[in-house]
Amino acid sequence: MDAAPAGFRDARGRHGGVTLPARPEPIAFDPAATVLIVVDVQNAYASPGGYLDLAGFDVSGTGPVIAQIVRAVAAARASGIRVLWFQNGWDPDYVEAGGPGSPNWHKSNALKTMRRRPDMNERLLAKGSWDYALVDALKPEPEDIVLGKPRYSGFYNTPLDSMLRARSVNTLVFTGIATNVCVESTLRDGYHREYFGIVLADATHQAGPRSLHEGALANIETFFGWVSDVASFEQALAAQARTAAG
Repeated sequence: MDAAPAGFRDARGRHGGVTLPARPEPIAFDPAATVLIVVDVQNAYASPGGYLDLAGFDVSGTGPVIAQIVRAVAAARASGIRVLWFQNGWDPDYVEAGGPGSPNWHKSNALKTMRRRPDMNERLLAKGSWDYALVDALKPEPEDIVLGKPRYSGFYNTPLDSMLRARSVNTLVFTGIATNVCVESTLRDGYHREYFGIVLADATHQAGPRSLHEGALANIETFFGWVSDVASFEQALAAQARTAAG
């Protein structure tokens, strides 16, 4: 296997301690300078009766992805990698969603579904609702970060960037929903802020046909980041732990 990218150094100026097999090439990172991000694994996006399901998207494949996220979270915690959970949505009055002057008002499928079906008003992606809540299989722990976001990108109108910089983080490992929407949007914005972005492909799920998942991954590995998988992530962290134990 090829070596990690030449010259790569972590946020503290040291060479990365973990080398992760990935496409288009392996990438090295320091667990202490890394955050595992779980994007929007909420009932809205993953559960029957949630917003995506009601809007006509297929959520039947989210179960195996959630199981992979559980594994990735456990591996991250065991290696001292902080876990950050995103929840996408708005205040119950939908002020944060924007009105007709916002493109979000026109493009958000949740808002369009509620306009089409008034019986769903004040249900979809509203903070405090079942739709907004994380799925039952995923439980943040007290040391984790839970952060709401009002748009697809986790960097928009949130303290994410300052929180990461305060912790000297330079590498973001992505899991969650949707590969082609919120995952890709946040990774792209991170790229433009000098964060290294890695997607664990089998711990993400798309909104729409499977081709959108594959297209997003191809776009990411070609232009914005790296693509790996949960087993490789687990094995790379385990190898680093064995080396550290000496």
